[in-house]
Amino acid sequence: MARPIVLSNGELHVGINKYALVHDFYYPYVGLENHAAGRSLRHHVGIWADGTISWLDDDTWEFDYSYPHQALIGHIVARNHTLGIILEFDDTVDAEMSVFMRNVHIINMRETVRDLRLFFHQAFVIGDSRSNTDTAQYLPDADAILHYRGRRAFIVSAQDDNHAVFDQYSIGLFDIEGREGTFRDADDGELSMCPVEHGRVDSTIRFKLDLQPHSSLRVHYWIACGSSTREALYIHRQVAKQGINARLDRTNKWWHEWLKPAKATAEKIDAAHRDMFIKSVMLVKSHIDKRGAVIASTDTAMLNYWRDAYGYCWPRDGAYALWPLIRMGYKDEAYRFFEFCRRGLSSGGYLMHKYRADGALGSSWHPYVHEHGVVAPPIQEDETALTLFVFSQYYHLHEDENLLKEFYEPMILPMANFLASYIDTRTGLPKPTYDLWEETFITSTYTTAVVYAALQAAADLAEKRDDADSVVAWRAAADDIRLAAVKHLYNADVGVFRKGLIVNEADEVVYNETIDLSSFFGSFMFGLFAVDSDEVSQSAKTIQRVFGLDQAHPGVPRYQNDNYRRAHAETPGNLWFVTSLWMAQYYLETSLPDEAMNVLNWVRDSAWATGVMTEQLDPLTHREVSIAPLTWSQAEYLSTLLDTIPEAVV
Repeated sequence: MARPIVLSNGELHVGINKYALVHDFYYPYVGLENHAAGRSLRHHVGIWADGTISWLDDDTWEFDYSYPHQALIGHIVARNHTLGIILEFDDTVDAEMSVFMRNVHIINMRETVRDLRLFFHQAFVIGDSRSNTDTAQYLPDADAILHYRGRRAFIVSAQDDNHAVFDQYSIGLFDIEGREGTFRDADDGELSMCPVEHGRVDSTIRFKLDLQPHSSLRVHYWIACGSSTREALYIHRQVAKQGINARLDRTNKWWHEWLKPAKATAEKIDAAHRDMFIKSVMLVKSHIDKRGAVIASTDTAMLNYWRDAYGYCWPRDGAYALWPLIRMGYKDEAYRFFEFCRRGLSSGGYLMHKYRADGALGSSWHPYVHEHGVVAPPIQEDETALTLFVFSQYYHLHEDENLLKEFYEPMILPMANFLASYIDTRTGLPKPTYDLWEETFITSTYTTAVVYAALQAAADLAEKRDDADSVVAWRAAADDIRLAAVKHLYNADVGVFRKGLIVNEADEVVYNETIDLSSFFGSFMFGLFAVDSDEVSQSAKTIQRVFGLDQAHPGVPRYQNDNYRRAHAETPGNLWFVTSLWMAQYYLETSLPDEAMNVLNWVRDSAWATGVMTEQLDPLTHREVSIAPLTWSQAEYLSTLLDTIPEAVV
């Protein structure tokens, strides 16, 4: 299930699902410690009217979603024509304090006076713990409900425009001992007023509202977060004192200030893409933890069918996400990311598969022992190479010598030395590691291209540091890779770049002839082959023919017969925004702007109204597949639009 609205301040991150309900609640890291991951943890919102209760996820409501303020403030309109009720939500995470806020506008569409009861339900499994030892209790002195466990505390409260607080509450158990949750206590419009419970606990609060015909009222709801009850209570009292409207205004101003570089850039692109450009910038920012991690996606929907979700920092995804921000002049986010990578760098000079937001290693299915007993680190070498390459872009944009003082010896030097030394002498190419799709242990064309570019970039940085020995070593290594790539990585008979190769036990080179979009993209984007070379030009033609690309069908899969979440065996795989946008970038590089804009328009039209993009689309139904938003999809859209600006910084 997509998250059409995501909200974040780099510490508290909230995902709102298609029913306008809180469905992900991360604190104190973006992407780590999701306290509301799972179907039973949806934070229900309901209206009791005319003797019956209606919850927003009971399929009787219609929803519209938007980010109308050029700020990460979501606007949701929920309509129930049967009840004659409209609910309007203005939602945000405060830019300066870790508090989630909902300004709810309740509208009576009937010509009669209405006795309405508005219910807010909260369910947490604090720390994503599988033990049942959370506590919830009513705090009469604070007019609030406290949920806590260990070093995590959440204060729930609400008041109307007249500062009147909720009039009833209920605290109880859910998803245990046959209990569905305290939201069921609201079915009759009344709550039981239970003041405390421990175990797997949830809570519900109520507002009783008398609405005149065709009139409306507002209720202001919030969840304040802290590493202690004292901290959470302090934030709660600030919100209660200042009011949600004031906090919304401050958050709106914060985003308008932060977005200035993006807005200046947006003025240079096609007007039809400016709104979604700004939304994509905000969505990328929303997935960046303030301590440097860039999270691939905070949508936990895939936990319903997979072992894990995307709530990790892949260095590759992080580098791609930050590249367009760097090009627009943003500095702090990239700097913290490079600090994050420097801290996570292994003693061997390479980055691991993925990391948690706190810097710890993330889960992995990559072994140290590979086919035929080959022992090698469980990595994707392109992640190290791309991070180094993007750091070089960052440095050359700012020309800040302090960057080299901080990063050259502890990060650039070990990374580049690893890349230059991790060469298979039998092929002259990088040794096998996992490809960027995390599936195949191979010397891939894509990884080869990024390693080549990274070594060239590192040599340029070494010149700045007067490190002559490294300049010679790294450029020589890059040159050797280039020569070996010409020999091995292009299939002239088919007219396309190979996915890669492996050397078997008999020292024979075995080629993987799969047509992979990453091989094509990497070859021209990172300069392994000139964009106007016969190899690149012919590969583009082969890809267009094999995948049937035309104006009506501009989307492409990752590679031939991609089985990841593949819905239809008769198709080559689901359509990916990332790879489709790579084709658009090729069109721009070869002066085919109309073809590029056709891809961009298809991507824009396939996204949610809020700008949220999924990872994949079903090629037949065009329905979203997998998680949404995917940070990389948003970022690749930005990078492609930046390429349409003639004077854009590369």
